[in-house]
Amino acid sequence: MQQLPLFHSNCLTVTEINRLARITLESDPVLQDVWIGGEVSGLSRPASRHLYFTLKDAGAAIRCVMWRDAAVRIAIPREGEAVEAHGRISLYEAGGQYQLYADYLQPAGQGELYTEFLRLKAKLETEGLFDPARKCELPRWPRRIAVVTSPIGAAWQDVQTVLARRFPIVEVLFAPTAVQGEDAPKRICAALRKADQAKADVVLLVRGGGSIEDLWAFNDELVVRTVAAMQTPVVTGVGHESDFTLADFAADLRAPTPSAAAEMASPDREELRQHITVHRRRLDLRVESVLRESRDRLRSATIRLQAVSPLHRLQNIRQQTDDVSRRAEASIRGRLCLYRSRLEGLARVLAGMGPARVLERGYALIWSEADGRLVRSVRQAPAGARLRVQVADGKLAARSEGAE
Repeated sequence: MQQLPLFHSNCLTVTEINRLARITLESDPVLQDVWIGGEVSGLSRPASRHLYFTLKDAGAAIRCVMWRDAAVRIAIPREGEAVEAHGRISLYEAGGQYQLYADYLQPAGQGELYTEFLRLKAKLETEGLFDPARKCELPRWPRRIAVVTSPIGAAWQDVQTVLARRFPIVEVLFAPTAVQGEDAPKRICAALRKADQAKADVVLLVRGGGSIEDLWAFNDELVVRTVAAMQTPVVTGVGHESDFTLADFAADLRAPTPSAAAEMASPDREELRQHITVHRRRLDLRVESVLRESRDRLRSATIRLQAVSPLHRLQNIRQQTDDVSRRAEASIRGRLCLYRSRLEGLARVLAGMGPARVLERGYALIWSEADGRLVRSVRQAPAGARLRVQVADGKLAARSEGAE
């Protein structure tokens, strides 16, 4: 028997052979886009929220992994449930484990619907119906919200409850429609157009959860085109968080549930109260600032007005008049005193020169009794004429004896 060599120059490590096997699997295009059907076994979902399970049939089994971002978009299957999984085949190098990396999972028998979903999605996306640039923002404070849903479903009750709690002053318009069945797409389109004509601020297109068949009306091409053509912003809340429909892609905003759609479309009244409080404070501060500035301007204008006011000038003139009056009065008093002094001096001089003083020095005044005239000449007092003589201390009667 031939003995094997202890060492060969072409020996590969485990890491190298696993990497080679992974590259080989990933280089096959068939294995990178594959659907596999089987029963779910050994399902687990750890804290990472990734999904680990095995697909098996009567003759074999394959390990499967679904990462968290894909797992949140599906309904988690039950143990033993027959499903169809889409994904790619690769190899987990660290464990040398060949497995399916799934990106979508659906109950068995739904493959045709999903294929149609992908075909229609690609078509409408090419036409630009899902372009984010054409989507509208929701109004912050809507006054009227239209709700398009079934009148008998729980979604209508959930939406009313949320709106009554968050924003009770909003007007709610109801456009009832069937949400599943053969005539559901046409009725949904009619209800959407009715809501658009009602001049609502936001339209909610909602329904509760269900299978892909139950939700298929929201994948109808006519419904999707109607949603895209709406003038009013549309919020969809169809099914559960993991359910996606083509109407969600065409809508302005997608909510995971009907209740979440109502929350997204309506402000919280507590937020509104805080908003009003903040703006009231800002308004108060602004009013105070304006009043303060107005008072300052008024004070400045008053000062300038007073400086040029006729009243101010009149007060100055009045004061100047008072000053002139006081100076004139003082001047007049001074002049009067001067004139009084002069008058008194003249009176004294005149008194010294008056008849009484002259009489006191021995002179006398003589009047003729005949005519009462003062005798100034001897011719006025001939001999025998009766005379009256006034001396310093009285009058005397006399008779003229003739001139000498």
